[in-house]
Amino acid sequence: MSQAAPLMPKATAVWLLDNTSLTFEQIAEFCKLHVLEVKAIADGDSAQGIKGLDPVLTGQLTREAIAAAEADPNRKLDLSAPKVDLPSMERVNKKGPRYTPVSRRQDRPNAILWLVRNHPELKDAAIMRLVGTTKSTIQSIRDRTHWNSATLTPMDPVTLGLTTQLELDFEVNRANKEKPVVVENGGATLLPASETTRKDAEAAPAAAEGDRPSGDLDVSAVFAKLKQIGGKHEDEN
Repeated sequence: MSQAAPLMPKATAVWLLDNTSLTFEQIAEFCKLHVLEVKAIADGDSAQGIKGLDPVLTGQLTREAIAAAEADPNRKLDLSAPKVDLPSMERVNKKGPRYTPVSRRQDRPNAILWLVRNHPELKDAAIMRLVGTTKSTIQSIRDRTHWNSATLTPMDPVTLGLTTQLELDFEVNRANKEKPVVVENGGATLLPASETTRKDAEAAPAAAEGDRPSGDLDVSAVFAKLKQIGGKHEDEN
């Protein structure tokens, strides 16, 4: 079984060509490239502008392995074993409930309670995939009808070893993407323009028909009053 290609093969090949005396064949075999492509990189006809990536800093090679390959042109370079094993995401993409060891099954109700309280956006199917339970058990914990609900304590399923953080994040992100956007009606909102303009238009005639301000004088009414006063004085005389 052939080994996998290193991270960023062309950038790794650029660094190996610039910093080592390895042969084209050795670099091509390690980077999973064709020998002619490696030669084109060395001649500057390919991978122009690509910055070299040091495979030693990324933990894919060791200085000793490079030195041994430089001393022996027939020696092949092998990828170094990763220091940290990342859990595979294949488990997340599989359908159906996961298998839970017998020693961990008693912790599943506590994990379900933790998921229900901390991630209400998760559907029952997602919880079933994470902790390997049944829909009836999830519903009984939601409704507080579980036979042991009085003593249940919410506990992180990642801490319990029932699932991984990657799987939990995957399900939470997928649930948030599928969750519809809810608009709350309790907050203050602006009235539409049709409402504001209609009210202003109805209020304008009412203001025009109302009493005028005390500062405005009706000239014709003043002159009519003066005439009445003058007529009364003439009758008295």
